[in-house]
Amino acid sequence: MKKFWDKLPKPFFCLAPMADVTDAAFRRMFAKYGKPDVTWTEFVSADGLVSEGRKVLKYDLFYTEKERPIIVQLFSSHPSKMREAAKYVAELGFDGIDINMGCPDRSVEKQGAGAAMMKDQNKAREIIQAVKDGIADAKVASSATRRRGGKNVSISVKTRIGYNKNQINEWIPFLLSQDIDALTIHARTRKEMSDVPARWEHVKEVVEIRNKMGIKTKIIGNGDVVDTNDGRRKCEETGCDGVMIGRAVFGSPWIFSRREKIPTTEQKLKVMLEHTKLYEKLLGKVKNFAVMKKHFKAYVNGFEGAKELRVKLMETHNYTEVEKIVKEFLKNH
Repeated sequence: MKKFWDKLPKPFFCLAPMADVTDAAFRRMFAKYGKPDVTWTEFVSADGLVSEGRKVLKYDLFYTEKERPIIVQLFSSHPSKMREAAKYVAELGFDGIDINMGCPDRSVEKQGAGAAMMKDQNKAREIIQAVKDGIADAKVASSATRRRGGKNVSISVKTRIGYNKNQINEWIPFLLSQDIDALTIHARTRKEMSDVPARWEHVKEVVEIRNKMGIKTKIIGNGDVVDTNDGRRKCEETGCDGVMIGRAVFGSPWIFSRREKIPTTEQKLKVMLEHTKLYEKLLGKVKNFAVMKKHFKAYVNGFEGAKELRVKLMETHNYTEVEKIVKEFLKNH
């Protein structure tokens, strides 16, 4: 049976997984205003999912049918916990599980996960196998209960070109030999963070390695993509199958839309209000309202009076306060 990857256009566009950004409310805004071809959740701790922490983390796993195909990104350095978490996620009906092997967050790396995986191929192999085993476990369980879980769930990895230096020639062939459906390559090393421009010539190298190996793993380029037109150019130059957009999605739920029309200030602010209201409804009981303020900064810029409006929005504590300030602004401008 074919997985969803084989049905995507080329190039296809993906919403990047970002902590405290691509939550349930954020993703629903994109599903409504400019749906990406593939949607990622924010990254989730596999260790947390198999502990009491699941009570909170389950909110990261709320999704709607409109978001499909939707992929959960997990991180862990414990194969047994990753297997259990993968089974749990597969049983929830997600289309794919992505393994984070590129996150530079120190707390994640201390656990031996994220970018730290690039230092330990044996551990990386064990983690990939654990996800495969978890998906297989879900299939067995679903056969017994006649549920959907585990059927045709894809496996992918998101990583970087290296840790302290370029490791493409040893790291990428290793990953591609693990029988994964897709590989997202962020065109910087872990050491570089986002301090230097992404070097897409390395994405082209990854594509060439894939082609020489004669396998069908989809290659997704990531790093400094400003919009879909830029993404198409980068795909043409490198030969990658798809593009993942991260920072450029802030304040732009329409970025994946096939319409090129730029929204008016009033339209942007009304979408921001809708986003805020949805965030409060879905996540207000488990997440701090301050998370929305990074979105306010993105929505409110590039127009007259934006700075003053942003300052006021930074002082808000709930949707009602935000709505009052925005209505007053629109009335006076």
